[in-house]
Amino acid sequence: MEPYSQAIGRFVRSLSIDDIPQALVDKAKLVLLDTIGVALASSTMEFGAMVTRVAQALGGSPNSRLIGCDSKVAAANAVLANGTLAHGLDYDDTLEEAIVHTGCCAGMTALAVGEEVGADGRSVLEAAVAGTEVMCKIGIVAPGKFHARGFHPTALCSTFGAAAAAGKLYSLELGQWSDAFGICGSQSSGIIEYLADGTWTKRMHPGWAAHGGVVATLLAREGFRGPEKVFEGTHGFFQSFGGPTEYHFEKLLELGKIWETPRLTFKSYPCGSISHPYMDCALKLRHKYAPAPEQIVEVVCRTAQGPVHRLWEPLAVKQQPASSYGAKFSLPYCIAVMLIRGRAGLEEFTDEAIHDPSVLALAKKVRYELDPTIDYPRHFSGHVKIRWADGSVLEENQAHPRGGFEDPLPPEEIEAKFRANASLGLLPERADHIIEAVARLDELPNITSLTDLLKP
Repeated sequence: MEPYSQAIGRFVRSLSIDDIPQALVDKAKLVLLDTIGVALASSTMEFGAMVTRVAQALGGSPNSRLIGCDSKVAAANAVLANGTLAHGLDYDDTLEEAIVHTGCCAGMTALAVGEEVGADGRSVLEAAVAGTEVMCKIGIVAPGKFHARGFHPTALCSTFGAAAAAGKLYSLELGQWSDAFGICGSQSSGIIEYLADGTWTKRMHPGWAAHGGVVATLLAREGFRGPEKVFEGTHGFFQSFGGPTEYHFEKLLELGKIWETPRLTFKSYPCGSISHPYMDCALKLRHKYAPAPEQIVEVVCRTAQGPVHRLWEPLAVKQQPASSYGAKFSLPYCIAVMLIRGRAGLEEFTDEAIHDPSVLALAKKVRYELDPTIDYPRHFSGHVKIRWADGSVLEENQAHPRGGFEDPLPPEEIEAKFRANASLGLLPERADHIIEAVARLDELPNITSLTDLLKP
């Protein structure tokens, strides 16, 4: 049987926009627009400035734009920064089941490498779709397995997605794809210890992974060898990061037959994606009943076992997050802020906001109960039950996240989100031009028509 690395390479190499359904092309453009908006917002922030300075110091041939900056650097170093910017606010797209974020890797790599090779918009769009589909399929081979062992799925899978996007634009020969993906297996990394103290390493995971993916393709193009059975091997990617269990390798052979891009979920809130249906439930309860916080005795949420160690425990720490970034992965905080403020935007995840005494007082009343019937990670669902001082109970359920396949956001809302994020660093007229360029991406004769707009 042909190694999976070769089969994936064959798919990427032959992928043409003519083979991609138009609805998927439209969705891919919206994902890119959404991702660029997040990156522009991050470029105005402290962590964004840090990673941009590092990329500038690493330098290289000035081929690829650093988003939100006048500088250009080598493509591999541009994606280190741009991937970090695009994921840094936890405001970017997600695929349920695989639990991966795609635009921050595939889209950012396609832009940077596309600019380096002088590609047209059509080629960049093909590369972005290829990278997205590859990393999604790799993620759903092992749903929930990586998180359970302390790894961040996006960090692991992004390396291969970046290599797919970069290799497509570098026009890797068929025989070079196994080497590229084989090298990626030794580039993948990313632990979730950031959950313990709310520090920043998750932000850089897609950037570092994309950097590794680009480097892997460059090495493969030079003839550097990598194991062809990187996926299915005894000491391969899945056995190493997921452990000895059963894997759905057949998903890798569905590339180009069953598409994952249509199932991507856009985020309405800049925090962990699994939290969103719970936050929606809390918002619905607030709108319906306007519960007075002082009258709330407790808030109880049903949850699957899988997210507990990321969003709920240690419960006392999650009820009083130590950092603004850590608050993004605290369901007690997120639910409390929705019930108190009725919103959860960037301003609800600042160092000042997380010390709001009214929010913290309510967060201490939020707890969870395990529900083994929840089909996690295949679906992200939400449940919030409020018990009042008089003994009455209010309850709300949501089967799917808003912004996903079952409950999509209208394009106008995604554009509005982009404008809000872009406005932190750009004038409104520039945002208009970016929206127009992304909408016509497959018609652009050179991708610099878009990337030249991504500077101050």
